[in-house]
Amino acid sequence: MNKLELRKIRQGRVRAKISGDKNQPRLSVNRSNKGIYAQIIDDVRGVTLVSFSDKKLKGQKQAQGTKTKIAEIVGEELAKLAKAKKLEKVVFDRGGYRYHGRVKALAEGARKGGLKF
Repeated sequence: MNKLELRKIRQGRVRAKISGDKNQPRLSVNRSNKGIYAQIIDDVRGVTLVSFSDKKLKGQKQAQGTKTKIAEIVGEELAKLAKAKKLEKVVFDRGGYRYHGRVKALAEGARKGGLKF
């Protein structure tokens, strides 16, 4: 098995245990070599409530720095958008990635922005 197949297995294990609803939606993280993406999802209705990625920071001064720093900024911005939609509590879905590096930075940024999980 390659890395992607192993991650999909881990992702399935995580998704079997957690799901988001109206009161506590799921904060899903996806990362690539170049970017990081996060979205808050209501699994009951199958709707993405809020999403944000580093692509929306293009050209801004705060988009400078390491990928880890940018991931933290993405978490903070996602939390701001969630607060505007009156979402405070979420369930964190690391998407099969280790809770380390950019995934951890995004989670800490979201906590700093006011989300609770």
